[in-house]
Amino acid sequence: MQILYLIILIINYDACFGKQMNMSTGKIALVTGYTGESGKALVKELVQSDLYKKIILIGRRKVDFTEDGFKEKTEQREIDFDKIDDHVEAFRGADVHFCCLGTTRGKAGAEGFRRVDYDYIVGAARLAKQEGCQHFHLVSSQGANENSYLLYPQVKGQTEAALTKMAFPRLSIYRPAMLMVDRTEHRLFESIARSIIKHTVQRIAPEWITTPVEILGRAMSFNSFTTDRPSVEILDNHAIFRLAEQQPGATTDRTKASNEL
Repeated sequence: MQILYLIILIINYDACFGKQMNMSTGKIALVTGYTGESGKALVKELVQSDLYKKIILIGRRKVDFTEDGFKEKTEQREIDFDKIDDHVEAFRGADVHFCCLGTTRGKAGAEGFRRVDYDYIVGAARLAKQEGCQHFHLVSSQGANENSYLLYPQVKGQTEAALTKMAFPRLSIYRPAMLMVDRTEHRLFESIARSIIKHTVQRIAPEWITTPVEILGRAMSFNSFTTDRPSVEILDNHAIFRLAEQQPGATTDRTKASNEL
């Protein structure tokens, strides 16, 4: 009985001590655009991971979280993106920055789309760089091209180019395909298209033109811990899926996993 009791004590100690070590050595993440669908999925991944000890959330408004994990690990900071230079302090104290900001032309108009998907993102990246961000993650889009004649891919490409010129120690740009999610906001034609694809193409070739937001969030969360990567990397949909398959807590050599992407 004494031996059994001793074993139980050792297991409990190891579990508690291990968690404390993770919390003390984990990264501090900062997320902009955390109320959108991709942002929500990412934050969920970060909160559930012991590799992140704190998540700073920057947005226009605060969210009333009810789950204990979210309350314990997150800190919400409200800012006015139109006056972003008045909120330099909001971008302090993070090791890695995840940017999930984005809207659509249909929702915000051409001018509003450019303001969010270029001005806001570039402004947030500039302050993040100024405050010592070591790794900036950007959710862009498949087909991003600054020389495109179409507004959406053109603005996405211009944003990527602007961030690349900032020379972050490490910049990861994600180009997912159509994001698969049950949105809280109603977008009629997008909902119809997503429903058709979900029951046809996604079943046959899930990596072809779709990206579940959970897959994207998992890939972004894990990528902060990959090594031997270029200072600027663009991850297409297939690379996003490969990253999401990795397990941050696994004993597999992360360098080997990264090089296989």
